Amino acid sequence: MAAPTTSRPGGDSLYSDDHEAFREVVRTFIERSVLPHEREWEAQHRPDRELFSAAGAQGLLLFAAPEEHGGAGIDDFRFNAVVSEEFGRHGLSAPGLALSLQNDVLGPYFLELTNDEQKARWLPGLVSGELVSAIGMTEPGTGSDVAAIRTKAVRDGDEYVVDGAKTFISNGLNADLVVTAVRTGDDPHKGLSLLVIPTDLPGFERNLLDKIGLHGQDTCELSFTGMRVPAANLLGAEGDGFRNLMRNLAQERLSLAVLGLAAAEGVLENTLDYVRERTAFGRPIGSFQNSRFVLAEVATEVDVTRSFVEDCIAAHVRGELDAARAAKAKWWCTDVQARTADRCLQLFGGYGYMSEYPVGRAFVEARVQKIYGGTNEIMKEIVGRDLGL
Repeated sequence: MAAPTTSRPGGDSLYSDDHEAFREVVRTFIERSVLPHEREWEAQHRPDRELFSAAGAQGLLLFAAPEEHGGAGIDDFRFNAVVSEEFGRHGLSAPGLALSLQNDVLGPYFLELTNDEQKARWLPGLVSGELVSAIGMTEPGTGSDVAAIRTKAVRDGDEYVVDGAKTFISNGLNADLVVTAVRTGDDPHKGLSLLVIPTDLPGFERNLLDKIGLHGQDTCELSFTGMRVPAANLLGAEGDGFRNLMRNLAQERLSLAVLGLAAAEGVLENTLDYVRERTAFGRPIGSFQNSRFVLAEVATEVDVTRSFVEDCIAAHVRGELDAARAAKAKWWCTDVQARTADRCLQLFGGYGYMSEYPVGRAFVEARVQKIYGGTNEIMKEIVGRDLGL
């Protein structure tokens, strides 16, 4: 695959020199600590835990964590975006997702909802990568309808007794801590709470799920049977779980949008290299009108999307990204990712269907992007309601 480029339509105004210097750190980390293990992680259906500890050693985890807990104390989502962009452009959606979960999805819960004791207990390990985190929302019978969650946590003295199950949990096999949405009351919304469940307690089981793509990322079904979890692991107040879940979804969806767009950019670059080198009927296949038109359309769509995503990132850095705009970014970018992979694969002919070609893996791995983080149909519902419809 061609080396990813840093060029962007309209210049690099979103990113400062510090961000671009950090980008080089991320690229070096990918080349030395990720690419050599890509096939091994795919074969075992999960990355080694060393992915997290190595990332922590390079300062790639929880940038906003206070310095007293090992972080850089930098609350700037552009650093998060740089990590996702580089993993996406290198065609490394699986390990990229693993790290973005720790940074973009779980980070806000551990940084914003924890008390001082919880911060001291969890943040140093999350920053160093010694602790791996996951989020438990989806259940076997409950997907996008968070209010229908049934996993129960019943208070018993200084503990909660937890019974239930979660499914499609990313980082599920490696996770030490699972931020889990549990039902502590009967009200569909006010009866939800968030509990940090350590995976080394009795009553916890996990099973690895067999997916059609993202083989290098561990996705699990989790079960809780009479688990006794310390009440000190409650995140925020009891009954505030639904509100706290909703307030963090915009960043999660923006993160998926960034990763999806970057993956599309990487596939486009890889395809341009291929059509310049591959010949048919005595000339490069890129010289045929169909190839030129397809790639012209793909390049235009990717460039237009890049401008929109960077505008969303800038709004998020200012604290102005709303739920509807994040939903637009998530569904649009993941659709662009899937379309780009599909159209580029066609230009590879039969080779595109071979798993050793990056475009083939990109095609399969793009599909789930339109499902997790809230299906794209739910994203359109959010946008439609914002329009007053």
